[in-house]
Amino acid sequence: MNENHISRRIFLSSAVVGAAGTAAFFAPGVFAEQLTLTPAQTEGPFYPDKMPLDTDNDLLIINNAITPAVGTVTNLGGRILDRRGQPIRNAVVEIWQVDNNAAYLHTKSDNYPTRDKNFQGFGRFETGSTGEYRFRTIKPVVYPGRQAPHIHVLVKVKGRDKFTTQCYIKGHPGNANDFVLKAIKDAKARETVIVDFVAMPGSSIGELAAKFDIVLGYTAEA
Repeated sequence: MNENHISRRIFLSSAVVGAAGTAAFFAPGVFAEQLTLTPAQTEGPFYPDKMPLDTDNDLLIINNAITPAVGTVTNLGGRILDRRGQPIRNAVVEIWQVDNNAAYLHTKSDNYPTRDKNFQGFGRFETGSTGEYRFRTIKPVVYPGRQAPHIHVLVKVKGRDKFTTQCYIKGHPGNANDFVLKAIKDAKARETVIVDFVAMPGSSIGELAAKFDIVLGYTAEA
């Protein structure tokens, strides 16, 4: 069986995120008074205008294709929490981003003609009782018109307005001049959307892991 298919099946059917392990990604929450609400950010113009054939949480392989997407493999995960730090279950988390050629899965994206057709470009995951979500994707690259590489994240909770934000790479030099990121005036809130993309111990292909918890501005049962 093809190695890509084996690793994909493991990723999609279990709680395994990679060598970093679930414990490192999803340690017990902090006290509610320590939580800072995740700031909302623009959805932008490039939410897919035509959904891919596959919308699961592994963006590197489309359906049962053999060839994976090009880019630095990144395991993005975290929890969807309410303002008190309680997990929100049955939240639908969607992500979308440019491929390694800086092209979105959108026909009006600047580099659309050269996009990586092996990159799903969009993924979806529904949280369970722990509020956890996880995606396998690539490390984002700079898109024309923006300074900071980013991943768009949209959270849908039944009975609530959808919530959209973006996830950025800690330490990237473009962060300081990115007009969307700079629009978050509160420094503490801004820091919540800038996360470490760290090497996963033991990965033979140089995979990264990024933990991005999202704190919404209401209590789960309210």
